[in-house]
Amino acid sequence: MEEPAPGTQPESGDAPSAPDADETRRRLDAYAYLSAPERLEYLAIMRIFCGTLLADLAVPDVMAKLREGGGAASGLDADPLTARLEQLVKWGNLLRGSHTVKASSITEYQRSRARYQLSRLGERVQRDADGVLAEADAAREVSNELLALVERGLRELAELVAEPGGIAPQDGLERVSTLFVQFSGFADSVRDFYAYLGQVLARYDLDSREYQGFKELLLDYVEAITEDVSFRAPRISAALDALWPRLPGLLKQLNTHAQGLAGLPEGRTETRVQRSRGRELSDWEGLRGWFRDTDGQGSQVDQLRDATLRALQSLLANAKRMLRSATGEMSRRRDLLRLARWFDEAAPQDAHDIAVAAFGLYGARHLGMPPTADEVVPAYTSWWTGPVVEVPVALRERGSRAQRGRTASVEDHSAQKERLREAARQQAADRSAAADELCSASGRFDGVRLTSAALSLLLELLATALGNAQLRRRAEADGEEVPSFGLDAAWSEDADLGVRLTVHRTADTRTLLRSADGDLLLDDLELVVHRTAAMDDEAEPTGSGVPPTRSRDAHADGAEMSVP
Repeated sequence: MEEPAPGTQPESGDAPSAPDADETRRRLDAYAYLSAPERLEYLAIMRIFCGTLLADLAVPDVMAKLREGGGAASGLDADPLTARLEQLVKWGNLLRGSHTVKASSITEYQRSRARYQLSRLGERVQRDADGVLAEADAAREVSNELLALVERGLRELAELVAEPGGIAPQDGLERVSTLFVQFSGFADSVRDFYAYLGQVLARYDLDSREYQGFKELLLDYVEAITEDVSFRAPRISAALDALWPRLPGLLKQLNTHAQGLAGLPEGRTETRVQRSRGRELSDWEGLRGWFRDTDGQGSQVDQLRDATLRALQSLLANAKRMLRSATGEMSRRRDLLRLARWFDEAAPQDAHDIAVAAFGLYGARHLGMPPTADEVVPAYTSWWTGPVVEVPVALRERGSRAQRGRTASVEDHSAQKERLREAARQQAADRSAAADELCSASGRFDGVRLTSAALSLLLELLATALGNAQLRRRAEADGEEVPSFGLDAAWSEDADLGVRLTVHRTADTRTLLRSADGDLLLDDLELVVHRTAAMDDEAEPTGSGVPPTRSRDAHADGAEMSVP
């Protein structure tokens, strides 16, 4: 079996992949019984299964053991106990087993037939829960002597591997297993001790006696631990450096000698194997990273020094607090404890009087928040039944109307404004180009192909000219008047572009407008587009039929168009 190179990721067949969301949720469900309302009963049931190896128990067996042990679950009958067991099966803490049973009734057979076994996940969760319940508040000693054993074991292992012929496989296996058991015990004890130390130093109610005890603990015990770790860390790193080039060969030799569960058939993909500590290269990388910075995140030895420094700073902060409290500058702990005892011993009415005297909590008063103008609240109205007045959050929580925090700066919209100006300039340029195109194509629309912008501008002017044609009356031969539109010289113009469209009605005339968007055919209409006098400073030609320059959207009289 070939070992992977240091720092490379294992292949998909070497180790199981990370669990997905469903697998993570399933594993977290195994902790549900610890927070259920019947958690004491569930704890008693799980302790029965954890107290026996390969336990395969039926409901009567579990009920008998619960009554022998007493406790919260000793009074459970068969039906509620079965419900508890089935719920543990759903959470993944127990597994259903099968066993041949003898029963005198159907009910007894159904209860005895349902046998339960402890799952691997359920055993791990219950073991951790019992450890937390037993040692959560205890100060665990650091197994400092294990660090010396780790150093000696590494040094001897490096010397034996470097000898001709190498180390005996069984001897190497025993040394590696012993080495990692010692290191795990030392690392766990350090982590638990510093967690307890941080919990203690975070308190700000230490009296002089407690402070004296923790001061001696920190200055003597913690200092000894830090000095020992700092002394042995370089030696352990040197021993690991000497062993590291021969480590892949050593691991290969150990796997050949004793494969353990790793020798199961490769086709059994449902079996996941967790090797013993020290049998994988990743275990050695973790050991090396504890004493040396290998990933730029700092070693555990460096973190240990930082934690000790923070503990000393917390100790000094407590010392300053106690010195100030001795002169009456800060702490009123003793007075507050006496006041709490008075509250505990007082009757309800006396407790109210004590609160008024101690904290100034007098009877309720109307605040200076005026109600709305249309609500007149008499002075005798109780605030229990009176209308609610909205009190600002700052006044309600801090007693101040002033706004907290820094005033937000005005948002800069210059970039958006510049984009809008650029878009407006581009639109104006496009319309001006369309106006120039219409003026140059006027009189020969049949022979040119207009752009989309030019056709849109022409249709805009044409719609305005046709919309401004006046309805007028025209007499027929029989003397009857009929409505009609004057279109002989209807026109419209765009003052911004300086362009004017004149529409003439000419019988049997067809104007074809070609463009990229399609063709438009106008019957009996003739279009003339030209610049206005304001743009070209030229006077209108006499007799052209175009009226004098007017404002935009003007219209002409005297033109006719029959209405169908």
